[in-house]
Amino acid sequence: MEENVPAGRCVVAVDGPSGSGKSTVSRRLATSLGGRYLDTGAMYRAITWAVLRSGVDLTDAQAVAKVAGEVDLRIGTDPDGYGVTADGVNVEAEIRGPEVTAAVSAVAAVPAVRALLVARQREMINKAGRIVVEGRDIGSVVAPDADLKVYLTASAAARAARRSAEDAADVAATAADLARRDQLDSTRKADPLAQAPDAVVLDTTELGIDEVVARLRALLVDRSVA
Repeated sequence: MEENVPAGRCVVAVDGPSGSGKSTVSRRLATSLGGRYLDTGAMYRAITWAVLRSGVDLTDAQAVAKVAGEVDLRIGTDPDGYGVTADGVNVEAEIRGPEVTAAVSAVAAVPAVRALLVARQREMINKAGRIVVEGRDIGSVVAPDADLKVYLTASAAARAARRSAEDAADVAATAADLARRDQLDSTRKADPLAQAPDAVVLDTTELGIDEVVARLRALLVDRSVA
């Protein structure tokens, strides 16, 4: 019989590289907890979409930061149907496209952009009673006091296969792109992709989504999160 996670405020931080299962796991976990869900990567992607639309040079940090500060970014936290808009435009489809994917690491590396979005993310977390937050710096930067910090990982082959299946893309090309993003995200000066020292590391290579969610729920029960 499945044990119940104690009621009350609960923040779960889920970090990890692309293709590790963060999004699907985080949404399902949030639903099972009766909580909210925040995709911080979608926020960076929406800003990237706005930057690309503005036509500013991606290497001009000041110009990128200016666009980020002016765009009206809105993101929902319903795990069963969140939405993302930028300046009133629904950009859920556009932010997953190849153009944004190729540019998002560069935009996310701008310190002013990260400072802006981290502040926004913390505000949203503080307003939510129970929330699962996914990204690349949640446990280490955004919510270092989270009740549970998880770092999901998987083999390079598994990650590439999953992502290429989602995008109907060539596996080899996807693997190369993931390696490029891993390098950029882990070596940027501002809030690089990193495993929090007290995070639980979970390799999802051989695990199904339900198995991962069940393990995370068990961890919350063991910690008696109130």
